[in-house]
Amino acid sequence: MLFISLIIPAFNEEKCIVECLRSVRAAFEKVAATQSFDYEVVVVDNNSTDRTAELARSEGARVVFEAVNQIARARNRGAAEAQGEWFIFLDADSLLSAELLAGTVAAIQRGNVAGGGSLIRFPKGAKFSIRVSAALWNTISRTARLAAGSYIYCRQDLFWRAGGFDEKIYASEDVGFCRRLKRIACPLKLRFVVLKRHPLLTSDRKAELYTLREVLWLFFRMLVAPKRTCGDPKSCHIWYDGRR
Repeated sequence: MLFISLIIPAFNEEKCIVECLRSVRAAFEKVAATQSFDYEVVVVDNNSTDRTAELARSEGARVVFEAVNQIARARNRGAAEAQGEWFIFLDADSLLSAELLAGTVAAIQRGNVAGGGSLIRFPKGAKFSIRVSAALWNTISRTARLAAGSYIYCRQDLFWRAGGFDEKIYASEDVGFCRRLKRIACPLKLRFVVLKRHPLLTSDRKAELYTLREVLWLFFRMLVAPKRTCGDPKSCHIWYDGRR
């Protein structure tokens, strides 16, 4: 029987983790009513200083700890602890719908897929700039077949063959992982499928917590000097300074 491990990296996510986990439970219960599979939920407490771990346990998740505050390490730690033959990586500020999960399970069960992701969307009322950024990313995701780190699914064995997420960088590790996974999948005649029908609902909080100038300046530096910028946690502060 298919066994899926859903892995959520979480750093100071007490404001989001309960709603996220409840969406996960509702989605899995609905899809499991018509599909035959088992699942587990693994939350990686990435050295939080708030009640993230406590709240995750209260919602029935298995919580593991990663002391080094880095998204790549947190995801890899969750994968090392997970027992499933397929992984789904979900960000703690996102909500999983039954429709997206059903599409993921259908892609997995076709048997010719190595992994993939989902298009994204932001809540109604999000700022114009953030809606434009979503549209731009979704265009890139469709054409280049890349998945945002907020939702990535993949076969467990191929995850490790691809080397997991790169722990030398603090941002864009999702893009690098997708590229390596696709290179491995190609000679195996396996596909990388970005799901389009039911985009993942994810938070627009960065648009509220940081100025447009801050965000654009960071992404400009990531384009001009990607290794130097992504390899420096201080440069990638919007993911690591703890603002929530």
